[in-house]
Amino acid sequence: MIWTKAVARVVGSAIMLLSLGTSTAQAQREKSTERIGSRSYELFQPSGLADAPLVVVLHGGFGSGRQAQRAYGWDAKARAGGFVVAFPNGVGNSWNAGNCCGRASQQGVDDVAFLRAVVDDATRKAPVDHRRVFVAGMSNGAMMALRMACQTSVFRGAASVAGTLVTSCDQPASVLQIHGTADRNVPYDGGRGSGFARVDGEAIPAIDARFRRLDACPAPAVSRSGKVTTSRADCPSGRKVELITVERMGHQWPSSPINATDAIWRYFSAL
Repeated sequence: MIWTKAVARVVGSAIMLLSLGTSTAQAQREKSTERIGSRSYELFQPSGLADAPLVVVLHGGFGSGRQAQRAYGWDAKARAGGFVVAFPNGVGNSWNAGNCCGRASQQGVDDVAFLRAVVDDATRKAPVDHRRVFVAGMSNGAMMALRMACQTSVFRGAASVAGTLVTSCDQPASVLQIHGTADRNVPYDGGRGSGFARVDGEAIPAIDARFRRLDACPAPAVSRSGKVTTSRADCPSGRKVELITVERMGHQWPSSPINATDAIWRYFSAL
């Protein structure tokens, strides 16, 4: 009986190790680094997908594609939700979102063309439904996501976390903003922020109002839960404009009192 238990433990451990090995191998197959000329992006495609949505996630200033992939929980959300994620890398860890930020803006990098190319490349390499392509970003990446919504028709919807509008915009689009009222880098009420970039952008509620106007939306429905206030407008042509305001939250990708990744995927799924 003692021998039997010992054998059982050994066999159980072997099965566990085999399972871990299989999981690791699967995870490695799901991830890849793809190149487009001199630039690159990280691609995550869960196994078993067909005609799947694509979410392009843009890192913040000083970040990278791999940093965004590690930090924001998109891989786990993609497995659960059945979609593909691309994490592009900005030039000098920055994006040319308009009048901001860093090396990409200073050098006039054509990030609009690069992100178009990322979508085209990811669509060739993964089972992507080109009608369901979305973009989300943090800080400088959020500004770039808004620029893509304003100046292209590639994306069905865009999500901005701790970003603002720093470029011209007169095109209807579905946009979700998540922003904290205590953000000093990108002030909720607009104007110049602190930090390295000294961002000078529009007030977050004004951006929300701009897109509701461009989309010919009705008045939004407003709800509140604790520190979180949500303004939602269902607009013609299936567009949606949403603003999630978090009281006393600073410049961050929140996991509490709201999980930004969950909120963004919920929003994209409804478009």
